[in-house]
Amino acid sequence: MLSSSVIKPLEQKDLAQSVLPLIRARGELYRKAIANAHGREMHDAVDLLEEALQTGDPKEVFIVTQKAITSAMYVIAKADDSYGIIGDACRRLLTLHPKVAAYAQVPAAPLVSWMIKFQFDGVVDYFTLDPVDYAPALGELGMARYRKELVARETKLGPRPNDDERWSSDHSHAWFVLGWNEKRLAVLDRDIDAIIRTHVGDRRVAAWFEDTAKAFAEIDEFDLAIDWAQQATDFGSGHQSLHASQYLCELLVVHRPAELLRARLSNFHRWPSSGTAAALHTAAGPDWKKYEQETMKLLTQQPNDSVQFALYTLKDPDRAWEIAHTLELASDHTWAILAEAYEKIDPLAVLPVYTHLIENELAIADSKRYKAAARYLNRMRTLTTGTEALIAVDAFIESLRYENRHRPRLQQEFDRAGLS
Repeated sequence: MLSSSVIKPLEQKDLAQSVLPLIRARGELYRKAIANAHGREMHDAVDLLEEALQTGDPKEVFIVTQKAITSAMYVIAKADDSYGIIGDACRRLLTLHPKVAAYAQVPAAPLVSWMIKFQFDGVVDYFTLDPVDYAPALGELGMARYRKELVARETKLGPRPNDDERWSSDHSHAWFVLGWNEKRLAVLDRDIDAIIRTHVGDRRVAAWFEDTAKAFAEIDEFDLAIDWAQQATDFGSGHQSLHASQYLCELLVVHRPAELLRARLSNFHRWPSSGTAAALHTAAGPDWKKYEQETMKLLTQQPNDSVQFALYTLKDPDRAWEIAHTLELASDHTWAILAEAYEKIDPLAVLPVYTHLIENELAIADSKRYKAAARYLNRMRTLTTGTEALIAVDAFIESLRYENRHRPRLQQEFDRAGLS
């Protein structure tokens, strides 16, 4: 959404005068707060361009968008974009550019020249252009010209390094750009053999198999996509295969729903966790009871996941409470979440949990931990209001104040929390 205090209606201003000042930096952007504020203005500028594309002259929108991209690259090159606000604005501009180019019917030759220069000789080297997105604007002849320019660039680089040497070569960025374009052009061509060759490489990495699957899904070759996602899943037991297994299931939900439950069950057996158990629970639906006992048994190897599954997925705080004590749950974070849920069932039963959490917080001298301890103490007071247990809680607070009498910051935090 546009900031109400920033933008005047476009009919009162030239588009460039409205947009470009919001993109161009007016000072140093090495401080996060300043960079973030400027990033939000950049998003306002993109909002204006997107709006103008619907109502204004496409050629003017294209010219201003391209100027905005040039300025944005200089901005992000010198900014502290730790929060990614400026980077997101840059990506929005780069997503808009090929759409505007198509609407404006930009001549292919200058567009190709701009694309080549941006990728190979740009101010920064961490953004990509997708030739698939530019295909409508370039047309058949323009795309042929673009391919010819890529070949010319590669010819100047000399022999192509192998994958192990690519990142250490003198032209590592150029080789990356060429490789990226080869992948995307294979997708544009809907060339199955080329997609496999460019995406999976020497088949050393599970993520490359998933990339291949996604490329096939992009061209509606869903049987091939499922096959390659399955290969990525079966590749090993690491996080990349786990990630691929999630993508495989996304494909199955839409294209082969009858196979989803089997896949979810297999994933859980390979990577037992609260997440894979929750996915299995959803896939099983009314047949969950068939898998419940085996699932809970496997999860006992990981108390934290077992408790979270019972609490979040099964919505059973009683069961989660029992599991936490039986399996000797060690995670303070999970104990805190569990105590908050279980106090609605038995307020006094959670007092020992909060006591343990408080003692752990105060084991380290840190103001954030003092604040957390104070919150737990106030929670204990609230839970025991009107009961004899309140006397014990107040005595506990008094003992903590005495034991930590040489921690003035703790005393201060307790005072602020009203723990007198």
